[in-house]
Amino acid sequence: MPESLAVRRADTSGAIARVHDVLDAFAARDQNGEILTAVRHFPAREAQWANFPEWVKAELVSAYSAKGVSQLYTHQAAAAEAVHAEKNVVIVTPTSSGKTLCYNLPVLNAVLEDSDTRALYLFPTKALAQDQLAELYDLNQRLDNCFGVFTYDGDTPADARKAIRQKGHVVLTNPDMLHTGILPHHTRWTRLFENLRYIILDELHTYRGVFGSHLCNVLRRLRRIARFYERKPQFICCSATIANPGELASRLLETEVEVLDSNGAPAAEKTFVFYNPPVVNRALGIRRSYINESARVAQEFLRRDLQTIVFSNSRLNTEILLTYLQQVDPKLPGKPEKIRGYRGGYLPNERREIERGLREGRIRGVVSTSALELGIDVGSLDSVVMAGYPGTIAATWQRAGRSGRRRGNSCAVLVASSAPLDQFMVRHPDYFFGRTPEHAFIQPDNLEILINHLKCAAFELPIAPDEQFGDVDLPDLCARLAEAGFLHLAGANYHWTHEAYPADTISLRSVTSDNFVIIDITGEPNVVGEIDFPSALIFVHEKAIYLHAG
Repeated sequence: MPESLAVRRADTSGAIARVHDVLDAFAARDQNGEILTAVRHFPAREAQWANFPEWVKAELVSAYSAKGVSQLYTHQAAAAEAVHAEKNVVIVTPTSSGKTLCYNLPVLNAVLEDSDTRALYLFPTKALAQDQLAELYDLNQRLDNCFGVFTYDGDTPADARKAIRQKGHVVLTNPDMLHTGILPHHTRWTRLFENLRYIILDELHTYRGVFGSHLCNVLRRLRRIARFYERKPQFICCSATIANPGELASRLLETEVEVLDSNGAPAAEKTFVFYNPPVVNRALGIRRSYINESARVAQEFLRRDLQTIVFSNSRLNTEILLTYLQQVDPKLPGKPEKIRGYRGGYLPNERREIERGLREGRIRGVVSTSALELGIDVGSLDSVVMAGYPGTIAATWQRAGRSGRRRGNSCAVLVASSAPLDQFMVRHPDYFFGRTPEHAFIQPDNLEILINHLKCAAFELPIAPDEQFGDVDLPDLCARLAEAGFLHLAGANYHWTHEAYPADTISLRSVTSDNFVIIDITGEPNVVGEIDFPSALIFVHEKAIYLHAG
C-alpha cells in the first residue's frame, strides 16, 4: 500500500474515533435527554460503478484517468448518455456526488468532435464559476489546451473580453452578467450564438421566488436570441434535493425535461444531531444563547483537530462566532490564522485564499453565511455546526452535506435558537427526517418582472407581432409600452426607442444593483470589503459598528 494512502486511512479511522469522542462529550452533558433531541446515524454507502460510454473520445478518457477517474458512477454514465441522446435533463443528487462530470464529459467530448461547438455555463455566484474554471483548466492542460475556457463576469479584465467572445468554447458566467453584459450585446457574441449547443444551469434549486422568476425571463430572451441565430440549445441542469426539480426545470426552460435522480456516488457514515441549548430559566422558558452554544459545540470538534465549518444565518452572527472561536484558539506569532470567516462582502482574492486553505487543510475552521452552502470546492470537512435552523429542510441538508469524506465518519449538528420554527424542528425530529424537502416555485409572468424583461427583449431584437413571451397578450403590452414612449411601431415590429439601456436598471436579485465599497481610514486607507445597497442601510449607516474578519 502506498505510504500516502496508508496515512490517509489511518487518519480516517482516527477521525471516526474523534467524532465519537465529541458525541460522547455531548451525551455526558445531557443527563436528562433534553439537549440532544435527536441523534440519527446514516450508514455508509458503497459506490456503484459504470464504464465510460463507448462514444467518449479516447483522449478525454485518458485525461480523466490521469486525474484518477478511471470509471464513472452510474448516475454520471446515465446523465452523459441522456445528454448524448440530445435530451434536456435535470440531474438531482446530493452534495459532493460528482455532478460536474455529468455535464463536463458530454460537453468537452462535443468540443473535441467539432471545434465550433460552444457551451454557456450559468452559476448563481462568481465563486462557483471560479471553482469550475479551475477544474476545466486542469482538464484543458491534460488535453494540450485544445479548447478555450474562461469566466465572463464583472471581474473579467477588459483586455480579455474580446478573446473570450471570439475563442471561448466554454464561457462560464452568472445570470446577472448574462442579463446585463451578454444578451444586450449579442452582436458582439455572434461566434458563441451561431454555434451555441449547450446551456448548463448549475445549482438549479437556488432559482426560486423572485430570482427564479427573473431568470425564467432571462432564459426567454436567451432562447429568442438563439432562434435569431438559428440555434436551439440543449439544457443540462443540476440541482440539490428539492421536492419538484422536474417541475421547476420545465417551468424555467418552458420545455420538457427528463429527471435523473439516481445516485451511484459513495458516502461515508454520517451522524446528524439536533442540539437544543440547556434551559436556564424554566419558568420563563429561557435557554442559553444559541450563538454561545454553537461556539462551544464547534470548539469540541476543533479541539480534536476535526476540520469544521460553522454556518450562521446573518453576517453579524458570523463575525461574533468568529471572534469567540479565535479568542479560544488565538493565532500563534508567525503562524497563519487557523480559523477564518467567509461571507459576502469579503474581497474575491480573500475568499479564494480561504477556499484554498480549507482544501489544503491549513485552515481548520471556517465560520460562514450561506455563501459556502453551494458546491464551492473546499474539500471534505469532518463536521458541520449550524447556528440556527436555515429556514428550509433543503438548505439544512445542503449545509449538512458540506461534511463527509468518501470514507470514515462525519457529523452535522443543528443548534436550535429560541425561534418557534427552530424549536418545532428539534422537538419533532421525525417531521424533519421524514419529510421531502420543500417545493420551489416561480411566477415569471408577474407583470412587474415580465414588463422589465420585455423592454430588454425589445432593446436586443425588434418584437414581431406573432412572438410569444410568456402567457401574456404581447401585442397589447407592446402597444402600452409604445404609448409610454419606450417602443415604436415600424411596419409590423416594435422597436426600442428610449434613450435608457434597460438591462442596467433591472436587478435580478434586489431593488438595485449598486454596491458600496467599505474603506478603513483609521490609518492608511484600505479597502476591506463591499456591501449591496439594501444591506448598506442596515450595516454601514452613520455611527454603525462594522465587524470584518473578527
